[in-house]
Amino acid sequence: MAPKLASARRPGTTDRDWAAFQERFDAEFPRLESLFRRIYGPDGDAELRQLVLDAAASWQARPADLKALDADRAANPDWFQSNGMLGGVCYVDLYAGDLSGLRDRIPYFRELGLTYLHLMPLFRAPEENSDGGYAVSSYRDVNPALGTMAELAAVARELRENGIALVVDFIFNHTSNEHEWARKAVAGEPGFEDFYLIFPDRTMPDAYEETVREIFPDDHPGSFIQLDDGRWIWATFHSFQWDLNYRNPRVFRAMAGEMLYLANQGVDIVRMDAVAFIWKQLGTPCESLPEAHLLLQAFNAVCRLAAPSLLFKSEAIVHPDEVVQYISPGECQLSYNPLQMALIWNTLATREVNLLAQALERRHHIPDGTAWVNYVRSHDDIGWTFSDEDAAEFGINGHDHRSFLNAFFVNRFPGSFARGVPFQDNPRTGDCRVSGTTASLAGLEAGDGSAVARILLAHSIVLSTGGIPLLYLGDEVGQLNDYAYRQDPAKAEDSRWVGRPEYPAERYAERTDPATDAGKIFAGLTHLIDVRRRTPEFAGGRLVPFHTHNPHVLAYQRPGTSDGGESTILVLANFGDTAQHLEAATLGGMPDTAEDLIGGGRVPLRDGLTLEPHGLRWLRV
Repeated sequence: MAPKLASARRPGTTDRDWAAFQERFDAEFPRLESLFRRIYGPDGDAELRQLVLDAAASWQARPADLKALDADRAANPDWFQSNGMLGGVCYVDLYAGDLSGLRDRIPYFRELGLTYLHLMPLFRAPEENSDGGYAVSSYRDVNPALGTMAELAAVARELRENGIALVVDFIFNHTSNEHEWARKAVAGEPGFEDFYLIFPDRTMPDAYEETVREIFPDDHPGSFIQLDDGRWIWATFHSFQWDLNYRNPRVFRAMAGEMLYLANQGVDIVRMDAVAFIWKQLGTPCESLPEAHLLLQAFNAVCRLAAPSLLFKSEAIVHPDEVVQYISPGECQLSYNPLQMALIWNTLATREVNLLAQALERRHHIPDGTAWVNYVRSHDDIGWTFSDEDAAEFGINGHDHRSFLNAFFVNRFPGSFARGVPFQDNPRTGDCRVSGTTASLAGLEAGDGSAVARILLAHSIVLSTGGIPLLYLGDEVGQLNDYAYRQDPAKAEDSRWVGRPEYPAERYAERTDPATDAGKIFAGLTHLIDVRRRTPEFAGGRLVPFHTHNPHVLAYQRPGTSDGGESTILVLANFGDTAQHLEAATLGGMPDTAEDLIGGGRVPLRDGLTLEPHGLRWLRV
């Protein structure tokens, strides 16, 4: 069934470039064909043939410097697992005004040590109904307020020259209702009428909704909204975000074309948004179905043909057992680690490390050739994604504990230091999530004297557990909640905007002043980043549990090599509000002294070790 490749060769393509494509075709096409047949059967054969020809055209149009990058990363496939990796994420408009302003921030990114920059959705979207850019009207046009696609490609090139990989969101499950495909589908234009899931009446929507959960009940009930002509269209999230119909192989081919186009603009990594929802099957929850994984694997195979260095990052805020199912070299090489994020906050609230230690022991390991993206908080809300079964082992009722965490982090619990804002507070179901900046959630807004220490403690975990640590830019100088969103009608009902402040210029100006909170946070965090960069044991993701026999002290080991020999970093983190002592017997397998990577010098271990409140140690033993 293989297409006749010779017909796709362009006159200007060199023998070397064409041979490279043919070699990858021979390696990848059998996998792609098998996946396509499993998803679409023989009905997809025609689209598959054209898909490969599209990939050949995209490869031949790929800029020479990106082809060189493909070759370099093929020779260094573990580049993203380096202990020198550091990620940052921001909204272009909020952080820099536009793409031109973002280029002016590159010297600061180098100062901070970034090697990975995730720009939040920046493609054309409706001015009012954009969902923060996640309602995409065109994957090939940048929001005019931010710049142009040519400017984005120039930014990507300049970032690359400074050792920084560019990451963008690929809104995978849906488009805006203003997308050209959506307009043509509603109009019944041939070739587009089944790009979305449109039904003439409520018969099928009612059948689907018997097993599909409601995501945004405040926006609309169920998973469907009614069109002006009376028909019903699938809209899992907001009413203006219409789900694509991946049962149609033309949709697959169209989205693959958009992805390859972005890769050729210099995008290094695509965050695959809402991957759990992409396949619909009557009688199921329509989340994390087997076909969702097959689709991701097929997209991966297409990119190996035409943009072989492009990586996928999974965004699946689902049960921990389901999150890991998306992670593999042939599916998503990177994945957010929402469980670790949630449990860092849980541990700060409870001062007990049991759930986080359990997660690191049981749920940290992922396949070789993959990496977690670890973060303290994102642009989004915090959902308490731990497993009820895991919690029950400690006598914790999952529902009750989530209620406690929600109350604690929105300052509805006595003694709370947190100043978060509830998101999607649903009195009917008791469901709620939490929005806010790291500093406000950790107590800085409340004037809590331990806030700076908590901020550094939280970041020390994402910096030392392996994978790519990701900072929400501005948090490194302690930016606080921004309540001005309440005055904007387009944002007032979405409390997630409280955690998306504009560039905190005053705090950045204070980052070198050790007398300020911004200076203390920045100095402490950049010191940890520098230590990590100089510690080869922190490369990769291997982690070995270490039990402290103290409910407040988290520990784990990062084995590796240093100066050509085997060595191990013992990480210790005290989440307690008081000093905690580890007995000599607990450290009995350790040498008498250890190198203190953070504080310098050597630390005696023979008589045990005392950690100050919220204290941490990275010890080479």
